[in-house]
Amino acid sequence: MPRQTTPKLDLDTLSHGRFSLAGDNPERFTLVAFYRGLHCPICTNYLKELERLTPEFEKRGARPIAISSDGRDRAQAMADKIGASNLRMGYGLPLSRAKEWGLYISTSRGKTSIGVEEPELFSEPGVFLVRPDRTLYYGSVQTMPFVRPNFAELTQALDFVIANDYPARGEYSGAV
Repeated sequence: MPRQTTPKLDLDTLSHGRFSLAGDNPERFTLVAFYRGLHCPICTNYLKELERLTPEFEKRGARPIAISSDGRDRAQAMADKIGASNLRMGYGLPLSRAKEWGLYISTSRGKTSIGVEEPELFSEPGVFLVRPDRTLYYGSVQTMPFVRPNFAELTQALDFVIANDYPARGEYSGAV
């Protein structure tokens, strides 16, 4: 729920030590991009774009991290595939935690179009902007790997948000 505290998020990263959302302390936001895993060719292209735009997000006070339920070896293979040098790559997301974040869980269909075996269970994508106090500012979740938020557009949205001190929206939970 926007303006409410997000679930905890603590996990290992490939080259940035242990990640804790509570201790991340970005200037404005932590950008959490949950991805399906190494098996997903759409995730590869999506994360390449996030890697490319990570410096732009950081200029706006947003610190990106990409996270999946893959183990270390598969996360490293994805990092190598996308040429991750700026983007923090978290791994080992427990699926119970993914569900707390509202992510959808899928079952394996075997090998994907790129010949990589899907895990038995894995989460579908989600993108979140979380304020330093761990309250949700923006969230988007998918039931499918297709049609995700555009990272270039998100940088432009952040320019507007910052310039206009725009509040989180979708916070109303009363009767309608």
